[in-house]
Amino acid sequence: MNLNHPITYIKGISIARAELLFSELRVKTCKDLLHLFPFRYIDKTQFYSINQLQRNTAEVQIVGKITALKTVKQKRGSRLVATFQDATGAMELVWFKGAKWIKDAIKKDTTYVIYGKINWYNGIANMPHPEMETVQDYKSKLQSAMQPVYPSTEKLSNKGITNKVLRGYMQSLLQQSVGIIEETLPSYLLSEYSLLDKKEALLNIHFPKSQETLTKAQFRLKFEELFFIQLQLIQKKLLRKSKLKGFQFSKVGENFTEFYAKHLPFTLTNAQKRVLREIRKDVGSGAHMNRLLQGDVGSGKTIVALLTMLLAIDNGYQATIMAPTEILAIQHYNGMISLLKNTSIRLELLTGSTRTKKRREIHESLENGSLDILIGTHAVLEDKVVFQNLGIAIIDEQHRFGVAQRSKLWQKGGLDDNGKVIPPHILVMTATPIPRTLAMSVYGDLDVSVIDELPPGRKEIKTVHRYDSNRLGVFKFLKDEIAKGRQVYIVYPLIQESEAMDYKDLMDGYESISREFPTPKYQISIVHGQMKSADKDYEMERFSNGETQIMVATTVIEVGVNVPNASVMVIESAERFGLSQLHQLRGRVGRGADQSFCILLSSYKLSSDGKTRLETMVKTADGFEIAEVDLKLRGPGNIMGTQQSGILHLKIADIVKDNAILAQARVSALQILQEDPNLGDPKNEILLMVSNQLRKNTAIWSNIS
Repeated sequence: MNLNHPITYIKGISIARAELLFSELRVKTCKDLLHLFPFRYIDKTQFYSINQLQRNTAEVQIVGKITALKTVKQKRGSRLVATFQDATGAMELVWFKGAKWIKDAIKKDTTYVIYGKINWYNGIANMPHPEMETVQDYKSKLQSAMQPVYPSTEKLSNKGITNKVLRGYMQSLLQQSVGIIEETLPSYLLSEYSLLDKKEALLNIHFPKSQETLTKAQFRLKFEELFFIQLQLIQKKLLRKSKLKGFQFSKVGENFTEFYAKHLPFTLTNAQKRVLREIRKDVGSGAHMNRLLQGDVGSGKTIVALLTMLLAIDNGYQATIMAPTEILAIQHYNGMISLLKNTSIRLELLTGSTRTKKRREIHESLENGSLDILIGTHAVLEDKVVFQNLGIAIIDEQHRFGVAQRSKLWQKGGLDDNGKVIPPHILVMTATPIPRTLAMSVYGDLDVSVIDELPPGRKEIKTVHRYDSNRLGVFKFLKDEIAKGRQVYIVYPLIQESEAMDYKDLMDGYESISREFPTPKYQISIVHGQMKSADKDYEMERFSNGETQIMVATTVIEVGVNVPNASVMVIESAERFGLSQLHQLRGRVGRGADQSFCILLSSYKLSSDGKTRLETMVKTADGFEIAEVDLKLRGPGNIMGTQQSGILHLKIADIVKDNAILAQARVSALQILQEDPNLGDPKNEILLMVSNQLRKNTAIWSNIS
C-alpha cells in the first residue's frame, strides 16, 4: 500500500463513502485519514461487574453473556430486550432501532464485551444501544485502553459512518501501513526533544497504550506540525533577504536631519529610537525590507513612518502611505502637512473622492518625480497611479487589506539597470497588537518591531464598568466633564434595532441623549456608516473644532478621529464588542494632557466571555495582554479576519494552548537554518525532502504577508 492511494484501498470504504468522507472531513488519501486525529478519548481501562453498577455511573464496560432475547410491542413499533448476565447479576440491553438485524446477529451464550450508558427502570439497570463485540474480536484488535473519538458530522452519522466505523477504518489502515510509515524528522531532533518516532507516534495517537504514551504522541505530532511551519516561514524570510534586492538608502540626508533637529515637536521615546535604528539597518543593507511595526494607539507609529519616508526622499526616492479608510488617510495627511509645513517636502492626498482635475495633477507629479509623498486609500493601487521611483510603501492597519491589494504595491516599485522591477521597501503598521504566538506563526516571515512605551506625559485612561441602572450617574459625570470644557464620545454597536438582539440602537440612543443634553446648552454630532461621506466629514469636523460637545457614533470612529480635547469614551452595550474593538475605541481618548475615562455600560445579562472581556478592559491597558486574552477567547481564525482565515488549518496543534511547543519549534528551525540555510547537509536530507513536499501541497504560505 502507498499512503498517497485513495481511501478506497481501505477495506469497507466504497466510492460513495469515500466521496462523503472527502466532502465532510476533507479526507481523500490514506495519508489524510492517518492524519485525521481524535479530538478526545474514552477511557476503557476498567471493567465493571453488574453488582458494582451505581445510579450515577455514566459509561461502563462489562463482560458477560446474553441468556435471553424478547421483542416487546410498544405504541410505535417494538423494541428488542436482551437479558445480560455475569457472575454477579443480570441487567437488560435495549434496542429501539434495527431490532431485526440485531436479533439475527446476536449469539446466545457467547461472551461479549459491552460498553455504554446505564439507565435505571423499576430498579433494574439497562443499557440502550450498547457497543458490543465478542471477547474473541476484542482481543484480536489493536487494543487500546483509550478509545479514540474522531471528528464527525450529522451527515456521516446518518449514512452509518459512526465513530466505531471510523475507528475500524483507522485500525485497518494502520495494520496495512505500519511497515511503510516513514520518519519525517532527523534523528538528532528526536533525541534532543526525546520524541517518539513517527510510527510510534501515529499508533499511539489513534490507539494509545496509556495516558503517558498519548501525551508523548501528541507532543511529537504537535512539535512536528509547528516545526515545519516555522521552517518554511524562516526559509522564506532568509531567502527574501539574500535574493530579493531592495533600494539602498545609504545616507541620512538633509531632509531627515533638519526635520529631526528643528521640526520634531517632541523627543522620541527610547522605543521609537530603537525601531528607527532597526528600520535604518534594513533599508541601508541593500536587501528588501518587509517589516511589521506594532504599537498601541498613541504610541507614535506615525512619526516613525514619517522619518522613514524622509530617509527615502534623502536617497532620491518617493514614498507612499496607504490607509484603509478616507478618514484615516485625511488624518495622516493633515498631521503630516502640519509637521512638514516649514520644509520643502511636497505631499498630496489621493482618495476615492479626489476630483478628476486634482487626480490628473497628482498622477503627473508622481510620474515626473516632483511629488515626494503620496498619502491615500485603495486609490493608490489604481493602475493609473505610476510613481517615478517608489522606494518605500507604508501600509496602516494592514489586516484590512487583502493579499492581492498588497501585491499591487510591489509592482509599483522602481526599475533596476536591467529594467526589472525592484519592489519598494514595505513597512506594515498596526495598532491592533498581535499576540506573540500569532506573530510567530502568521507573520513569521516578517521582521517585527514593537513600540512598547507611550510618549511621556500621557496619563493612563481610567476604565470602569457600569450597569445600565447606573446610567443617570454616568450622565451626571458627563455633564461635569463637559462643564470643564471637555468632549465626549458615546458609541453604540448597531445602527437600527435588530429584532434578534435587545441592545441599544443608535437612533434610540441619540433621542435619549438629546433629551438628557438639550440644546442650546449642549450640541451633539451623530456619525454612522450609512451616512454620506460628506455628511460624516461635516459632523466629524464640527466635533474636532469643538462646535459639538458630544459625538454619538457607531464603530466608524474606531480608527481615524483625533480630538485631543475628548476625554470620555462611553461604550453602550460594551458586552457586544470584541476585545480588540473595545481597546481601539478606548484609544480615541487620552490624546491630550487631561485625565481621560472609558466607561463600559452593559446589561446585567453577561455571558462568561462577555464578563471576561469587560474585566480585562478594566484591569489592563496593555494592548498585548488584551490581545492574548482575545486570542484565547476567539481563536486564531477569527482574529485574522476573513481574508486570511484558513491560514492556520492545523491538524493537531493549537497555537494558543501549545505556544510553549511553538516557541521550541521556532528556536530549533532557526538554529538549523542558521547553520544550514539550504538544508544541504546530509543530516538534514529528510527535512529538505519533507519541506519540498509541503511546499508543493501548501501554497497558502506564499501568501501570508
